[in-house]
Amino acid sequence: MINPIDNVLYTAHTHTTGGRDGAGRSSDGALDVRLSKFGSGRPGTNPEQLFAVGWSACFMGAMGRAALKRKIALPADVAIDAEVDLGQTGDAFFLRARLNVHLPGIDREVAQALAQEAHQICPYSKATRGNIDVDIRVV
Repeated sequence: MINPIDNVLYTAHTHTTGGRDGAGRSSDGALDVRLSKFGSGRPGTNPEQLFAVGWSACFMGAMGRAALKRKIALPADVAIDAEVDLGQTGDAFFLRARLNVHLPGIDREVAQALAQEAHQICPYSKATRGNIDVDIRVV
């Protein structure tokens, strides 16, 4: 089921050419990246890296929201190490992801709860839910 949006908060506008061997740029110029196939040795990033960074940043915001509801301050050195796999089964390509959440100084049980709440809040998590294999780990 697709949830309707009542209030659009932001719309990203980008222009991409050349696919995995091209370039992408945001309309405001804040993002301007060269793209290259993984393992090619050429300068540039790939869609999986961009997805991992975007999801991690959004997930951190969702953890902040979850922490605020619990009246918990997140540590200044909160971090997420994301791993996004591009894989193939037969002729079909798929993604798989792991978000390794670092919440130093937070009780492990509380950290687990914050990560799970964030996974329910984060728009990237919602977009991937039921579509790819995802593992959220507190490390």
